[in-house]
Amino acid sequence: MPHRTRPMTALLVFTGLNVILVSTITPVYDFVCFHPYWERRREQRRQEREAASARNSGWR
Repeated sequence: MPHRTRPMTALLVFTGLNVILVSTITPVYDFVCFHPYWERRREQRRQEREAASARNSGWR
């Protein structure tokens, strides 16, 4: 005979896990998106774009 399923317990665990994940997504998102690495990379790419546009405008 198969074991008994406990739908209410499963629903509560599922809901509780989702609440925990939803409440922690904002700090994780902020940490990942605003990490200093990305700021340095954005600045480096901006400088590369400016240098490339300066070189291209010098050819005319």
